[in-house]
Amino acid sequence: MTESAHEITGLLIAWRGGDDDALADLLPRVYQRLKKIASHLVRQERYEHTLATTALVHEAYLRLIDLENIGWKDRAHFYAMCARIMRRVLVDHARHHGREKRGGGAVRVDNSVLKNVPEERAPRLVALDEALRELAEHDPEKARIVELRFFGGLDREEIAEVMGISSATVTRRWRSARAWLINYLNLEPA
Repeated sequence: MTESAHEITGLLIAWRGGDDDALADLLPRVYQRLKKIASHLVRQERYEHTLATTALVHEAYLRLIDLENIGWKDRAHFYAMCARIMRRVLVDHARHHGREKRGGGAVRVDNSVLKNVPEERAPRLVALDEALRELAEHDPEKARIVELRFFGGLDREEIAEVMGISSATVTRRWRSARAWLINYLNLEPA
């Protein structure tokens, strides 16, 4: 199914109003875009990365339908929320993986859907998540731009639409946030 911004927004509003059929109609319309977002995240990893984009989409979808009382504004807001949820899925899994490497804890969480994440991925995701939390303390808007771009795969215009700012402002703040992250994470600029 093709994705129409007007149709997606209408389905989101109907879902928010309690129409479960709207949710059933929504998924086929947004599935390919969600896979694109997940694919973007997976492509950021090393070539031996084996996390399936489908598994990430499905886990994010399960978390999304458990959310209550979301005041969906429009299609862009929906994709921004999906990006945030995918970030949480990846970071939660990375932290879980790190605990297992250190002997685990008394409770084991079954994340079998995401079991094939390489060991070197977990510390990078956790470090990025911590950096984004620190950036959000200083400048929440820049942290949100990074989240939407990196985790959401949204382009400059889509981010501008989600945040209600100009695409030129997104570009300026992205560059500033990127420089801050490179410095914070002690990375070499690309």
